[in-house]
Parts: sequence; structure tokens; C-alpha cells
Amino acid sequence: MPFVTQFKIVIYCASFVVSATGILFTLLNRRTDKLQNKLYLTLLIMVVCNSLSEIIADTATISSGVSHAAAVAVEVGHLSYHLVHSGIAPIFFLYVLSVCGANMSGKRKRYVAMFVPWIIVELFVMLNPVTKWVYYYDRNMEYHRNWALSMVYISSGLYVAMAIFMLMFLWKALNTKRRTALIYFFFIVLSGLCVQLFNYDLRAELLSEAVALLGVMIAIEIEDDRIDAGTGVYNRRALISDMNTFLVSGRQLYLLCVKITNTEIIKHATGSDSTDTLSKLVAEYMKTLVPRYQIYSINPDTFMLTLMENDETKAVWLAGMISERFERPWKIGDNEIPLKVLIMAADVPARIRTVDDALYMADSPVPKKLDKNILTGSDLDYLLRRAAVENAVTRGLDQHNFEVFYQPTYHVATRTLHGAEALIRLRDPELGNLFPDEFIPIAEQIGLIDDVDDYVLREVCKFLESGIPTEMGMECINVNLSMLQCMQPAFAEHIVDIVDKFNVDKHMINFEITESVAAGDYITLSRVVRLMKKQGFKFSMDDYGTGYSNMQSIFRLDFDIVKIDKSILWSAEKGQMGQIILDSSVRMIRQMRRKILVEGVETEHQLEMLKELGVDYAQGYLFSKPISKADFIDMLQKS
Repeated sequence: MPFVTQFKIVIYCASFVVSATGILFTLLNRRTDKLQNKLYLTLLIMVVCNSLSEIIADTATISSGVSHAAAVAVEVGHLSYHLVHSGIAPIFFLYVLSVCGANMSGKRKRYVAMFVPWIIVELFVMLNPVTKWVYYYDRNMEYHRNWALSMVYISSGLYVAMAIFMLMFLWKALNTKRRTALIYFFFIVLSGLCVQLFNYDLRAELLSEAVALLGVMIAIEIEDDRIDAGTGVYNRRALISDMNTFLVSGRQLYLLCVKITNTEIIKHATGSDSTDTLSKLVAEYMKTLVPRYQIYSINPDTFMLTLMENDETKAVWLAGMISERFERPWKIGDNEIPLKVLIMAADVPARIRTVDDALYMADSPVPKKLDKNILTGSDLDYLLRRAAVENAVTRGLDQHNFEVFYQPTYHVATRTLHGAEALIRLRDPELGNLFPDEFIPIAEQIGLIDDVDDYVLREVCKFLESGIPTEMGMECINVNLSMLQCMQPAFAEHIVDIVDKFNVDKHMINFEITESVAAGDYITLSRVVRLMKKQGFKFSMDDYGTGYSNMQSIFRLDFDIVKIDKSILWSAEKGQMGQIILDSSVRMIRQMRRKILVEGVETEHQLEMLKELGVDYAQGYLFSKPISKADFIDMLQKS
């Protein structure tokens, strides 16, 4: 056997080993369920078959005198090689379409037309034993190319060109890793093809295909970075990548969001945080409804499902199946846990137009006062509103659309001015006036609450710096603190730095912390309060009576004032039980030697009631609603 033939056999063996390794790895990782995976596995099998065909053909070739059996082996090997190899380019074209997220269903006639050149080439190859148009043998069984072989290369070049065109057309549908892998494939394969065209004895084409497919496997087919280790389904990163692919490629589908809304019950029932166990159970159940590759675990209590059929009826049916399952308890350890679920079904791209829209659906808080647990169509308008409000918050900081309003507080006994509460408002040019109840939770979720709170504090400091509050007899201005802000490291130092820049009396600033916040983390909050009170700041407990009514937090956090929520005052007017609660609350707080402020005072009768109880301060519409700084100054000057 001549050296050239031996060299070619070594190249084919290397191609076989590389491709077979890819097949083995793909099967071991069980990543064969998607069309993309099946096409990739088909390409590997085709290269393996080609390598075996060439090994058989070249092994059967002898330098002189060829037996009949060897001649048959040579012809069979070359024929099978050409039959299989001519299909690699078309199959790879389909693979590129699949990776780019192109919808290949419902367009069968178009795709059949695209594969006419491949069909013609296959006919040429199958008829070659009779026509000899593609290749032929001389008397010594030496292989020679014929004119029709150029048709094979032209056909392959056409599919490669179409694949490159689709890659460029859907460039933004792919992440950097996938783009690089496909470009690498084209470069390696075309390099091997050019070498083989230049010197046919250097059979580099098969080896280049095997190596290029190995690179594709590493960058695209191995999805460890896209898989949630706990559940075995896709993770948040995969959802972001895939949604971008679907949207750019114009893919129509339905997106289902499954949110478990009461996971805190698990800890109460089991004594430990077993949400990971729950996630596994729910993921396994989801796999019985849809394929694994259509399920995404966004966080332990939220799953997203992609339904490629874009069939609203099927989406609603599937949502109903999931809702029905959650009507039965989930067994975690020895406990059966009743769980509540909210399911949202949205059309892509009619309602979900961006990746952020999909993430809004996954991350947005559950709307209050829902009368159903399956939301579709116009039920999801709140998502669009949330996105718009998020943009308004960002615009508000950039374009100075925020404004601080003031609502005065008064001494109950003398009805003289005590101070005011600073309240943030947002005047957006697109959405109009927005109230804190709507935009503050969103600002917290998108990480802008610190900027909003700092804006309020600076505006209050500017007002105090003007000297007007002191001239008008105000004792303090109340500034609300968010939970996220006061838990930040070095928060006290940050606040002191802001206030010191304005050279104002720190006793004039009274920070309000809600009761639920105060009960949340005594160690951190007590340190913050202690440090800031040493600087001269005052502190109030806000909304007393709406949370756990934790007396311990009043003692440990050393509040100066306790603000009783308006709901307690209004209940006291309606019945004896409400009166008892108000009386008891006032008596307990006074025994703790804390000042008392009651919110929501709207009538003279309410004010007289508070006066009889010995309440220190009052705030409400009886005196004034929240008004702008200019109107507040005008009101003070007139009064």
C-alpha cells in the first residue's frame, strides 16, 4: 500500500475518532431532544459514515492488480461517501436555521424547493455507476473526478452561502458565543475544502468537518451554562438568550409564566427552606406536559414555558392543567404543602415585544386583589403599565421630573404648626402624575430607590438651608427611609455626608421607618439608628398598627415618635372595638414615653377625640393635603 494511501487512511481514522467522540459525548449528556440537537447528531453520524466509507475504499485499493471483491469495496465506499457527503451542507444549513430560531413549521413547500439542488445531486450520484458523470475509475482502479463532481461542489457551496446569509440576516438573534462557533465552522471547513481542491490527495475536507463540528459542540451543544443544576431545565440566562433569538427571528409563540405565590409556607411547615426541593418537584411535573427544552427555571418559585405553536387555545388549556395540579398539595418530606399559583399566558410578539417584557412578567410582583389565577390577554395590561412606570422613574431622575411635596403636622392641643412630612411625587411627561404607591416598589426592584431617597433628602436639606422652616416655627421635617436604603453598608455615614454639605441642623430631620421594616432586622437597624441619633437626627415609627405591632421594636430602636396609622383612627369612629384599639395603643405608647402622631385626621370630631386621649401631633386633610413646596411656603406665610 503506497504512502499516500496510508496517509489518507490516517486522516480518515482521525476524522472517525473525532466525530465518534462527539456522538458519544452528545449521547452521554442526553442532549438529543431538540431539533437542533438531532441535526447536529446527524452531521456527526454523516462524517463518521464518510470516514468509514473512505477507510474501506482506500484499504481495498492495492498498488497493482485489484481483486473483484476489492474493486466492489472501492466502488461501494466511494458511492456511499458521495451519497452521504453531499447532504452535509444542506443539513448544516438546517442546523443554522434551527440555532437562529427560524420557524421551520408551516413552510414545507418553501423548504422542499430549497432542497431541489440536493435532490438533483443525489440523483447524479446514484446514477454514477452507469453514467460515470461524477467520477470514474481507470484500468488500475484509480479514482478520477468527472465534470458532474463540480455540480456537487456548486450545490454544497449554495447551501453554505445560504447558511452564511441566514447567519448574517439573523446575526442579532445569536449571542457572541454562538456567532463565534458558526464562523469558526465555516472557516475550518472552507479551509479544508480549499486544501483538498488544490491537492486531491490531501483529503483534509472530512477532518476539517469533524474538527469544526467539535468546536460547535463545545460552544453550542454543551449547555452547562444554560442549565439549572437543581432542576435540569433551562435557567434565566437561557431564557434571555432564547427570547432574544425568537424575537429577532420573528418567531411566534406563547409564553407561560408560572409563579408560586406562597412559598413562605414551606418554611413554616417544614422548619427549613425547602424551595429547591419544591422547584425539582414542579420541574419534573412540567416535563410531563412539555419537552424539557421548553421549560425555564427563573428562580425557585417562578417557571417560564415556551409554546412554539402560538396556539392560544392550547396555552389556556395547559394553564388550566397546571392550575388544576396546584389545587392538590405537594409532598415535601413528610409534609403535604398547599401552594397557590398565578399563571400568565402572553402572545409573543403581540404582547411580549422585548426580552425585558418577558422578564417583567417573571419578576413583577403579583397584582393585589386578583379574582382569578390565570391571566391572559388584557389581564396582563398591568405588565405594560409596570414597564412604562419603570421608564418614567428612570426619566424622572435624568430629567428632574420628581418633586417633593409637604404635608404639615400640628400640635393637637394648640393646633399650632409642628412640622411636615416630605412626600415624593413624579410628574412624567408621558404618564402624567404618579404616586409613590405605584413607583416606589418599582424603583426598589430596579435598584433606583437609593437615588430617589437621596433626591428627597437633598430637597429637604435645601428647604431647611433656606431658613424658612425655622422662621415659621417648624420643629422638624419627616423623611421616609426605604428598607433597602437603610440596610446598605455605611448608610449612616452616607446620610451624614449629604446633610453636612448643606450645613443644616440635624435635629430638624426626622427619619420615618415603617413598622414592618423595624421588625425585620433589629441588629442592623439599631446600629443605624444609634449612630444617626448621636449625630442629632430624630426617628419615627411609621404606620404603627398595619404590621405586627411589635412593641419590642419601639424599645430597641429608640424611636422619638410613633405614628399611628389612619386605619386605627377611622375604625375608632365606627365602633367600640376600634375605639378600644385606639385607646390601648395610645396608652401603651405613652407609657413607653414616646410622642404620638396620628395620621388621617379629616374631621374636627377626630381631632377632639385625639385631644381627649392626649395625642401629641396630628396629620391629615383637616389641615392640608400634600402640596408643593411653593404652595406650602405660601400657606405658612398666610397662616
